[in-house]
Amino acid sequence: MLIVNLQHPYENQIFQMTNDLLPDAFLQQMKRLLSEEELQLFLQALDQKARVSIRLNPEKLKEVPYEAKPLPWCPWAFVLRERPVFTMDPFFHSGAYYVQEASSNFLWQVLHQIAIPASSLALDLCAAPGGKTTLISSFLGDEGLVVANEVIKGRSKILKENVIKWGAANVVLTQNDPSHFSDLAGAFDVVLVDAPCSGEGLFRKDPNAIREWSAENVMICQGRQQRILRQAAELPRPGGYLIYSTCTYNRQENEENVRYLVENFGYEKVSLSLPDQWNIIRSEVLVGKESYPSYRFYPHQVDGEGLFMTILRRPGSEDSAAQVRRSRDFNHPHLSRFSINKKQEAKFPSLSFPFDIKLYRYEHHIFALNAAWAPVFEMLASKLNVQYFGVELGDWVKEKFLPAHAWALSMYPISAYPSVEISEEDAIMYLKKEPITLSIRDKGWVLVKHKGLNLGWVKNLGMRSNNYYPKEWRIRMQ
Repeated sequence: MLIVNLQHPYENQIFQMTNDLLPDAFLQQMKRLLSEEELQLFLQALDQKARVSIRLNPEKLKEVPYEAKPLPWCPWAFVLRERPVFTMDPFFHSGAYYVQEASSNFLWQVLHQIAIPASSLALDLCAAPGGKTTLISSFLGDEGLVVANEVIKGRSKILKENVIKWGAANVVLTQNDPSHFSDLAGAFDVVLVDAPCSGEGLFRKDPNAIREWSAENVMICQGRQQRILRQAAELPRPGGYLIYSTCTYNRQENEENVRYLVENFGYEKVSLSLPDQWNIIRSEVLVGKESYPSYRFYPHQVDGEGLFMTILRRPGSEDSAAQVRRSRDFNHPHLSRFSINKKQEAKFPSLSFPFDIKLYRYEHHIFALNAAWAPVFEMLASKLNVQYFGVELGDWVKEKFLPAHAWALSMYPISAYPSVEISEEDAIMYLKKEPITLSIRDKGWVLVKHKGLNLGWVKNLGMRSNNYYPKEWRIRMQ
């Protein structure tokens, strides 16, 4: 319950929440951002339950599986009437949808309005846990390529899991500090910096964010963001775009960083056309004589949490392909090109991709990548710490092929192995890595499906089968 003690003048009003006391410095900040009436509505919204939204994987699911209403700024996103138990939903584990906060899906609208070509090279510089990476991946489709970077090892692991579940072949995962991208200046058509921030926009979802907030931490976050932006500002090609976003409200981490980019790197403004009924607030920051727009989301105005997003264009016009050095040689300490000779063909599965692929080998792991992006990938791999890319097909050990879970979850057809449909009850057992009985006689590798969506592999031995669902991903809920 929210307790509001209204006193006059307005600056002396006191707001309290029963579970956590909002810092006075935060309240003073919000008074400068919102009118008296808006502030009361904002604080009331913080005391309400956060809405839950999902974004469909358009290559795996066409209809939302729950009671929901569409989100206006993204055609794949829906606000759910109530939160289901996602852990017990096989669709969730198959990558059929991503549980993503509603405001964050605004990125689709941005990409749509600035008309990013499907063949673009994109960079998500602070990518974990992967919501915006998978959105960009779906927006570009098989023609484009997304470099998803996460410097923190623990966060990189969940990013990899979410990208694998999404199932696209157009993502390259890297684990690098932003400074490591200095050799790639001008290489990208669009760069997203969803910067680490003070998290004010997540207060009602994460009480720890309230306890950890301080005015000093805001300044620390701004300094960290500007260090990231100094590197990121050099990465879009001339005529390319830099998208900057946070999940916080204060101007220091938002509009003042827009000012920093414009004053130091000469970026140009980009304006979007948005319907008034979306209740997205257009914010302006004056730099010289020019006003630069940004877009703010507040929980009392939208079915989502706090978000800030701005779009800037790098001056000039140049094809990004001219910025990427291509080489016929590929000498990497861990990765190598891979091919199957005629003698090995019978032991290697047939592949069904809707585009020409290039195969690579890392130790005994075999990966497939769109051949059109192979030269760019090889250049990226020579400069960055690549953690995952394309689709991992499986392991090639002593001329025997063992299919990978990532291939099962990919959005591309698999004709080399038999498949079997299983019930929801069996699907949950499979996802718990428990043994299941198959209704198929074929021995060997079998692709397990539920309602047409791939879940993973089992090895059928006749009277029993071995469950090859990844142990670290298994459902632990009873």
